[in-house]
Amino acid sequence: MNQQSNNRISIMQDEPVAASLMKLGIPTMIGMLISALYNAIDAYFVSGLGMSQMGAVSVVFPIVQIVIGLGMMFGAGASSYISRSLGKGDNAEANRTASTALFASIFVGAVIIAGIMVFLNPVLMSLGATDTILPYARAYAQIYVTGSIINVFTVTMNNLLTAQGATRFTMISMLTGSIINIILDPIMIYALDWGIEGAAIATVISLGVNMALYIGYIATKQGVLRLSLRNIRLSPQLLGEILKIGIPVLLFQLLASASMGLTNSAAKPYGDYAVAAMGAVIRIMTVGTYIVFGFLKGFQPFAGYNYGAKQFDRLKKAIRLCLIWSTTFGMIAAIILFAFAEPIVSIFGTDAEMVNLASKALRLNAILFVTFGFQMVYASLYLSIGKSLVGGLLSLSRQGIFFLPLIYILPRLFQLSGVIWVQPAADLLTTAVTFIFAIKINRALTVETSEDHKGVKRPDIR
Repeated sequence: MNQQSNNRISIMQDEPVAASLMKLGIPTMIGMLISALYNAIDAYFVSGLGMSQMGAVSVVFPIVQIVIGLGMMFGAGASSYISRSLGKGDNAEANRTASTALFASIFVGAVIIAGIMVFLNPVLMSLGATDTILPYARAYAQIYVTGSIINVFTVTMNNLLTAQGATRFTMISMLTGSIINIILDPIMIYALDWGIEGAAIATVISLGVNMALYIGYIATKQGVLRLSLRNIRLSPQLLGEILKIGIPVLLFQLLASASMGLTNSAAKPYGDYAVAAMGAVIRIMTVGTYIVFGFLKGFQPFAGYNYGAKQFDRLKKAIRLCLIWSTTFGMIAAIILFAFAEPIVSIFGTDAEMVNLASKALRLNAILFVTFGFQMVYASLYLSIGKSLVGGLLSLSRQGIFFLPLIYILPRLFQLSGVIWVQPAADLLTTAVTFIFAIKINRALTVETSEDHKGVKRPDIR
């Protein structure tokens, strides 16, 4: 193991907890923030083409999130097991896990993307495309969705590198791709007059650059992990370790995509302005959620490593710090979004009806965003230490278990007002459930700490 790899392990094992979380979390947070921002900027440039084009980007967005979910299923699922394996000193198992996850994600991603493209029109209609939005959505999706196989690779690699503490490289890679996308958008959309197809081409090119950086990382054998075809092991035990964490992560992403599509469909009867308004709110809130997700991606390898190494005191301190930091950020973000709702949503269009609806929805979402960090800290914790049952439950609550019934009930009772109340109501219910399991795991970790010192068998946390 080279000196750089030793340094990364030392960050998770030896450095002060606050410093470790900053070194692991800040780069991933910045990377995901840039990713969310370039999605928002992408929508900003497309919005200049018209309301239907803006609606088209909103309709295609859930499809891309599904594809990304495949990379997250294998990447995040492998990440948890890799971190725990490295914590136990089993580098060989970590290499087998990483190699298997990467190549499996590419194969499965290619199959799913091919299936989506075969049924593209009905998929787009089911996600809220109106007759005026559909032609633009199809043109955008044919390029972007097909090119998303690159996204599967980059998302999987991002998680694998995060698992070994290589968060600085993932930040640089994401930042590079995002900047290229931001530069190419106005050139290809307006200067070359390629319209919405230009936005899709710009995004695929930026993803290709991102992929090239990761391939270079593998080829030069940087980091702890060694990715190779020879290391692939399709054993039930290894796949089980990946999928028991990966499937809840995939379901979370699928439900997040479904929530976007169902929100578009619920807004569809009220016109293109309603679809565009809800799409704008989703993208704005995505910036905030990606910041929290990004920071907690740094927390996950720390939690998995220290749980595997039985360093429970460090783990408990990390939980407390993450709760304080993420909640403080949520409060600041909520105040800003609530106070400046109109000017923020006006970035995505100046239509009066769209701005009015989007402002109301943004303020409602902002109020409950204060609780988002609390929800995600404990969902990430359970998944990081291999407790997939509760981790999956908490991950799926916000945009699945509670969101799905609410998206059918509230719009029928309160029409368009019901549409904008769905996510805040789901957040409130998710927070209540998270509170119950937060108490349980904190008590269990306290017991594990004391009993481990005594040499007593530790209880299972489920």
